[in-house]
Amino acid sequence: MRPTFSKTYSRRRFLQSAAATSLAFSFLPARVWGANERLRMAGIGVGGKGSSDIDQAGTLGDVVALCDCDDKSLQAKLAKFGQAKPYYDFRKMLDEMSGKIDAVTISTPDNTHALAAALAMQRGMHVYVQKPMTHDVWEARWLRDLARKHKVVTQMGNQGTAEDGLRRGVEAIRAGALGKVTEVHVWTNRPVWPQSPGIVARPVETPPIPANVHWDEFIGPAPMRPYHPAYHPFAWRGWWDFGTGALGDMGCHTANLPFMALELDYPTAIRAENEPPNPETYPGWATVYYEFPTRGARGPVRFTWYEGKLPSGSKNLPPMDLFHGEKPSDSGCLMVGEKGVLYSPSDYGADWKLLPGDRFAGFVAPAPTLARNGKGDQGMKNEWVEAIRGGPKPFSNFDYAGPLTEAILLGNVAIRAGVPLGWDGPNFRFTSSGRDAERYLRREYRKGWSA
Repeated sequence: MRPTFSKTYSRRRFLQSAAATSLAFSFLPARVWGANERLRMAGIGVGGKGSSDIDQAGTLGDVVALCDCDDKSLQAKLAKFGQAKPYYDFRKMLDEMSGKIDAVTISTPDNTHALAAALAMQRGMHVYVQKPMTHDVWEARWLRDLARKHKVVTQMGNQGTAEDGLRRGVEAIRAGALGKVTEVHVWTNRPVWPQSPGIVARPVETPPIPANVHWDEFIGPAPMRPYHPAYHPFAWRGWWDFGTGALGDMGCHTANLPFMALELDYPTAIRAENEPPNPETYPGWATVYYEFPTRGARGPVRFTWYEGKLPSGSKNLPPMDLFHGEKPSDSGCLMVGEKGVLYSPSDYGADWKLLPGDRFAGFVAPAPTLARNGKGDQGMKNEWVEAIRGGPKPFSNFDYAGPLTEAILLGNVAIRAGVPLGWDGPNFRFTSSGRDAERYLRREYRKGWSA
């Protein structure tokens, strides 16, 4: 069935937002901040990565509220920010603290990213959302539109974006270091958590919910299921209902450099080869193929994603000849052009080299065209807060991060659909083989969990 659209978010408005591009949209802040005004910060999801996110944001304002569905994580963070008001339900926090919070970090399981961000933006709060921006393809388009409507500053947490090395790589590609780029290859060492083939069904045991865990709030918009430690606190990433698998977890990191350098947006075709999918967990391996059309002066680009171990037991990697004798890293990307290859051996794109080395021995970096940050994860928060105060838009704002997330998550749709898909991004519809796949674009939220 086709995705449904609520009365408050019509299909017409959705398609109007799809037609706008990040270059065409100009940001006008909703208010101007005084030089000495302190931002009031809140954190939703403050364990794991959320711990460092709110710590870093907290250096740039006053932390006034904290929310986590696990009391252990919440209490640990309250020990640092004792003045903050504690919550275990972000819906209640955003309602009660509306008008008392200026900016929110959101670092929950992927399942609740979009709803928490939507409720915050609807209340005029600026949002910093961990990658991937959303759990579903539709949610990424929805959040991008809400950010524009409410004139809030947004940033997705893919910290390589703030690295000077990534920005130098973007400049080199755009300046023609490789000439015409026709292929991109991206691979990962994920999954590093339990999923298929080891786990293909839900646990049958139903242990009691620990006293520190608020289970209804962990489940969020997903269908209710019994508590089990197989889901919380970390292993949720491999389950369809809560995580986005290896592709969602790392694609917004490792594909970031080529996506930005080549100004990719909507693929026109996606297909996947993978272990046969099961209804509960992501497959143990997958190779996803995307086709991006010509855009501006750039020609078409073939983009391939590799994850997991193949049935032979070998790591799923690009063809070895593309490495020109270099040892493949655990995760990384390759951009293949008419003059050679850019090889980045890391998740974040901050380190890279041009191959073969002798061919580029005299390479001179082009003059900088992008602002420098160089502060990594903290720099992402700095850029976000500077924009709230009237500075330039953050590099990973939702006008950029939305299309990146959409493209990445379409790979998961192809994995589940099991057939090649044609995609019309501006009109948010499949053009071929996609009728059965449309159900994977958007979930129905559980009752009581809506924006």
